[in-house]
Amino acid sequence: MGAMNPPATSGRRVFHGWWLVATFAVTQTIGYGTLYYAFAVLLHPIVADLHTTPAAVTGALTIAILVQAGMSVPVGRLLDRHGGRALMTAGAALGAGMLAAWSYVTTVGQLYLVFAGLGVAMAMALYEPATAVLVPWFDAARRPRAILGMIVVAGFASTVFMPLTGWLTDRHGWRTTLLMLAALYAATAVPLHLLVVQRAPAPTSTGGRVTDSQRRDRRRAALHDRRFWWLATAFVAHSAAMGTMTVHLVGFLTSRGHPATFAATVAGLLGVLSVTGRLLLTAAGRRLRLHRIVAAIFAVQAAAAFSLPTAASSRIGAILGVTVFGLGFGIASLATPQLLADRYGTTAYAGIAGTLAALVTLAKAAAPLAAAALLTAPGGYRTVLLAIGSAGLIAVTGILARADSPRPAETGYASLTGARRP
Repeated sequence: MGAMNPPATSGRRVFHGWWLVATFAVTQTIGYGTLYYAFAVLLHPIVADLHTTPAAVTGALTIAILVQAGMSVPVGRLLDRHGGRALMTAGAALGAGMLAAWSYVTTVGQLYLVFAGLGVAMAMALYEPATAVLVPWFDAARRPRAILGMIVVAGFASTVFMPLTGWLTDRHGWRTTLLMLAALYAATAVPLHLLVVQRAPAPTSTGGRVTDSQRRDRRRAALHDRRFWWLATAFVAHSAAMGTMTVHLVGFLTSRGHPATFAATVAGLLGVLSVTGRLLLTAAGRRLRLHRIVAAIFAVQAAAAFSLPTAASSRIGAILGVTVFGLGFGIASLATPQLLADRYGTTAYAGIAGTLAALVTLAKAAAPLAAAALLTAPGGYRTVLLAIGSAGLIAVTGILARADSPRPAETGYASLTGARRP
C-alpha cells in the first residue's frame, strides 16, 4: 500500500497526530500485554512442560531485552530515514509470528531463539519507535499531552493482560493461549500500523526535505554534547533503580515479615502510581521547568528507597514508602522525549533517542542481576535499597548537570530542527 500524503495544514497535522495517539494507545497496550507481560504468567507452566528450571526460562526474557537494546540504535536511524509505517508494521507482524512460534517450542534452546526474535520485534514496534513517530507531529506545548495519552492507556497493559493470560491458560493451556494472543496482536497492530502510521510533514522552517547527511550531523552534534551524556547518566541510573525495585520489592517486603499476598498487592501499586506520577508531571510541567520537576521527583524516590528498610517494618510504613517511590515510576518515559526534543529538535530524534534507549534497556536488564548478587553481601536487602537510593541521587545529578548550557553549536541548528532552549 502506498504512503498517504501527509496533512498540509497545521489543523490537519494535529488531527492526524491525535489519531496516532489513539492508535498507539491500542497497539502499545496489546503489544506490551502480549509480548512482555504474558511471560510472567506463562513462566511456571512452561517450566513444568519443558522440565527445566525457572532460571533457565527467565534467561529467555533477558535475551529478548538484550536484543531489544542492541536493535535500538539501527531501528532509530531507520525511523529517521524512512518513517515508521513499514518498520512498525513489520515489527508487529514479527511479534505475532514469534508468539505463534513460542507456542511450539519443546526445548530451552528453541525458546531462546524465539525470544531473540521477540527482542527484535519489541525494538521495532513498542514504546521507543511509537514515541519517535509521535514526537514530530506535535509542537512543544502539545507533545507532553500526546505522549501522556499513549502511555497512560498502555500503562494498564499488565492490569488487563496478566489476568487475561492467566484465565486463558487455565482453560486452554499455555500453547493455545499464545496462539490466541498472537492472533489478537496480529489482527490489531498490523492493520493499524499499516493504515495510520506515517511520517510527519517537514517543518516549513527547514526549507524542504532533510537529507541523510543533515540527520547524521544532528546525531553527531548530540553525541558530542556533554548534556546528552549527563541525561544518559540520569536515565540509566533511574532505569537501574526502577528495574531493581520491580524485581526485588516483593522479596524485600516478605523478608520484613509481611505475608506474600500483602507484598504482591503493595508491589502492584507501582503500576497504578506510575500513571498518577505521569499526570502530576504533566500538570506541573505547565508551570515549572521540566528538568527541575524530574530532579525533585527522583530525589523524593531516593529518599523513599533510603527510608524503606526502617519504614517497611509496619504495613502502613511499607505502603507509604512504596507509594512515594511509585510516583516516579513512569516519569522517565514521559520526560525523556520532551527533554531530548526540546534540546535537539525532531529532525534526528529517533536516532538520538535510540542511542539513549539502548543504554537504558541494558541497565534495566543488568541491574536486577547485580542486585541479586548484592543480596549475598552483608546487609542483604538493606544494601540493595541503599544502592537504589544512591542510583536515584545519581539520576538527580544527571538531570541537573549542564541543564542550562547552550545547545550544540552548529550552523542552522535551530532552524533545521525546530529546537528551542529547554
